[in-house]
Amino acid sequence: MKLLFINGVNLNMTGVRERGVYGTQTLDEINADIAARFKEVECEFYQSNIEGEICTKLHTAKCDGIILNAGAFTHYSYAIRDAIASISIPVVEVHMSNVFKREEFRHKSVISEVCAGSIVGFGKNSYILAAESFLLKQNFQG
Repeated sequence: MKLLFINGVNLNMTGVRERGVYGTQTLDEINADIAARFKEVECEFYQSNIEGEICTKLHTAKCDGIILNAGAFTHYSYAIRDAIASISIPVVEVHMSNVFKREEFRHKSVISEVCAGSIVGFGKNSYILAAESFLLKQNFQG
């Protein structure tokens, strides 16, 4: 099984910005923890602050499942929403913070509707829970 982890805008600053929200581990450290936990899975990690690059990555993905933390793009990127809708690979939306306990604008996701599911509020474990969801049901049908 191959899983693609896509991180969007500002997530390259994880461990540096808003440590009370996102923790002290960097994105590279989180990715290393995920890869170590899922040795039997081929894990690919990708991060971009550019909306179009994320769309292209979704369009060209060759994997069994995608775990996407779109960051702030979650709340307004119809381009990313349409890219998810245009592929047959299931996508699980994740957020490290509980977006429903934050600012009002974060309560609305424009991508949830085209994702297989959403996991929020468990820090780096949001990614782990999403990966587990693919492993628990290898014939995941979004």
